[in-house]
Amino acid sequence: MDQIFGEIGKALGGFFGSPVVQFVIYSIAVYLVVLWLASAYWVFRDMQQRTENAILPYAAASLVIVFLPVFPLAIFVYKIIRPHEKIGEVYERNLAEEALLAEVEAIRSCPTCARKVNDEWIICPTCRTRLNRVCPNCSRLVGLDWSLCAWCGKDFERATPALSSSSGRPAPISPLPGSDTGRIARSGSGPDVEDDRTAMSRSMARPRPTSARPSSPRTTPDVLPEG
Repeated sequence: MDQIFGEIGKALGGFFGSPVVQFVIYSIAVYLVVLWLASAYWVFRDMQQRTENAILPYAAASLVIVFLPVFPLAIFVYKIIRPHEKIGEVYERNLAEEALLAEVEAIRSCPTCARKVNDEWIICPTCRTRLNRVCPNCSRLVGLDWSLCAWCGKDFERATPALSSSSGRPAPISPLPGSDTGRIARSGSGPDVEDDRTAMSRSMARPRPTSARPSSPRTTPDVLPEG
């Protein structure tokens, strides 16, 4: 029996003592060491992409270096407990949410009834809230909170000058209080005076009927009857 085990040992010794087998064994060992270090480096880089903490990548790589030779499933444990989203994915999700929120805010709604309205509407058709106004100079829509027109530069807060730029005629000057001119102007204007003037013009324009001049009665001499 001992002879049999001795022959088996010699055979195994001869097999492992072969240069080819030893080269293969050394290659496998080097491969495992490289895989071990590469796993730790992969954990380090992966943790850098998933967290902003500068200590966690080093801690994760150290744990993999310590526990991977003893517990080969340490990589799978790391993949379970690591953060599920990368920093770039979190930024992309935040940008998508901000873009969606900006699109929602870009849709104009009525401040009173919160219904969707058009940018060119002046009044909300649902609650009749005023939304825009028209510039008196260029007739374009402007906002209610605008102090001047962005199209023509019309200043809404500046008072209108006395001389009208469109007609070129001066604005009528209001009479001084207590003057005769003002009293005459006030007395000469009004609906009653206008009615009197209209009636007078109609009576003057109406043709007068021509009446025939009455003929004077003929005087007949008194004739005395005879006998």
